[in-house]
Amino acid sequence: MATAQGNLLRGLPLRQIACLVPIAAVSLWAAQHWQLITAGGSQLLSADQYWLLLAVTLTVLGWVAVSFTRQGATLEHLPPLRLFVTQFAAGAANHLLPAGLGAGTVNLRFLQRCGLSLPRSSAALALHMLAAGTGRAVLLLALLAASPHALQLDGLLPHAAGPVLVAAGSLACAVALVLVAVRPLRGAIRTFVDTALRDARSVHTRPARVLALWGGAVAYPTLQAAGLVAVAMALDVSIPAVHVGLAYLAGSTLAAVIPTPGGIGSVDAALVIALVMAGVSVALATSVVLGYRIITVWLPLLPGALVLGVLVRSKVI
Repeated sequence: MATAQGNLLRGLPLRQIACLVPIAAVSLWAAQHWQLITAGGSQLLSADQYWLLLAVTLTVLGWVAVSFTRQGATLEHLPPLRLFVTQFAAGAANHLLPAGLGAGTVNLRFLQRCGLSLPRSSAALALHMLAAGTGRAVLLLALLAASPHALQLDGLLPHAAGPVLVAAGSLACAVALVLVAVRPLRGAIRTFVDTALRDARSVHTRPARVLALWGGAVAYPTLQAAGLVAVAMALDVSIPAVHVGLAYLAGSTLAAVIPTPGGIGSVDAALVIALVMAGVSVALATSVVLGYRIITVWLPLLPGALVLGVLVRSKVI
């Protein structure tokens, strides 16, 4: 029986099926959110097209910035064109799985196809995540220092501090419990940490890698924030651009606490709240966020899924 099942599986075109999975998943997602997509699209029809074109350009440059960060986290030279295309495809995968798992999985496969072992590929992903989080935090703190009253945080922070501390404490307890209960896991984590620290030290001995890693880590959230500013300008939002950029950084950071596929739902709500806190009306903030998400998520989604299928078929990932 087992032999017959094995023969059946070997007879299936598994790679061809894997190519169709991203396209089918994106089609299903688009059908479920069609009303939201059309509502946002109708708002963009009356917007300034030049600002919208700038937002599209900034989105593309964001994939370039991510490519630089990925290269900076890796000692080996990665093929530039394939690296960029993989980041475009990873964006589509990221909207199918929560907490960045889609992009992480695609990039893990890409690094392994480039000859890196699983521990070193995982270490490169961890260094990228650390740099990306640090770059976003530094940019957010810098803008808060420049415009401390841009967001009305006085009434929010006392209410938000409690849930954040509870969530952090719960996560720390869960990690500690897993480490105590699963003894073999401690050895695997120790090996991973040793590899990650060794590779991180090696990367930081190369100035070109350091510039790519940390420059890209700061450039990506800057470009994303600028994209939201461009959409806001297209819809005639009357608050300062730095306030809109700060709203993006605060909203996207807050949304990271709620891991949904591609931040769908959590990012949208957090950005609307952040824009309202920055002084935008609820109706206009909703229109800005819908327009921004159409440009950065929904328009690239189907092409990204198609590219992802091609990369799977051609064994790039």
